[in-house]
Amino acid sequence: MTEHQPGVAPDNDGADGPVDAAPASVVRRRWYRRHPVLVGAVAVVLLGAGVLGASFAWVRIDSSAHLYRTDTAPTAPVALVLGAGLRPDGTPSQYLQDRLDDAATLYRNGTVTALLVSGDNGTTDHDEPTAMRDYLAAHGVPAQQVIRDYAGFDTYDSCVRAKQIFGVTRALVVTQEFHLPRAVFLCRQAGIDAAGVADPHPGGVGLRFTVRELPAAVKASWDAIWRPDPKFLGPQEPDLVAAVEHPAPRPAGGVG
Repeated sequence: MTEHQPGVAPDNDGADGPVDAAPASVVRRRWYRRHPVLVGAVAVVLLGAGVLGASFAWVRIDSSAHLYRTDTAPTAPVALVLGAGLRPDGTPSQYLQDRLDDAATLYRNGTVTALLVSGDNGTTDHDEPTAMRDYLAAHGVPAQQVIRDYAGFDTYDSCVRAKQIFGVTRALVVTQEFHLPRAVFLCRQAGIDAAGVADPHPGGVGLRFTVRELPAAVKASWDAIWRPDPKFLGPQEPDLVAAVEHPAPRPAGGVG
């Protein structure tokens, strides 16, 4: 009978062999079992970063060939102007004024025939579309050529409602440069042959608005995939079609 030396144990086949501690590489591989919360947190961060990056890339790539300035934009029947908030006195914010000025330029240049202004009228004392219409009318755009969408609570709702409620099939989307790719992406996903228009304006935009486009791209991708209904739909509105087919005379002196 073979004697066993200290530190020696029989192998499975009956041969003697040394008993070693677990290799260091095995110990290192097992660390995750002792830190499941940390591993889970890292996995969530990596997954979130992947979703964020993929969504942002999808939005940017899909819209990249459809972005213009007011002087290079293709003609279209309609300009869809997206809301951007009001001042306490009920007049358009500076960001919204910039969008409206670009829309007025498109009308003055004959690039579009009618304007669909889409904004928030969630309360009686916050009527964004009417403030937009009044600003445009004060700057020479005939009020008959400005149609109001009172339920444009976000970009997705504005695009879907433009298609389903107002019958828009081809349009220029007017907003700020940082927002333009997402707005064009969502309108094109809603079935509109859309291009985006934005001119640079003094003051630019804050960093927080640009950074906000990263998570906003995730929501845009979600909306594009699942296509939820807007907060409000309703019957079709004929006013925009009438404004395009039977436009009011343009002011002799152009838009001021």
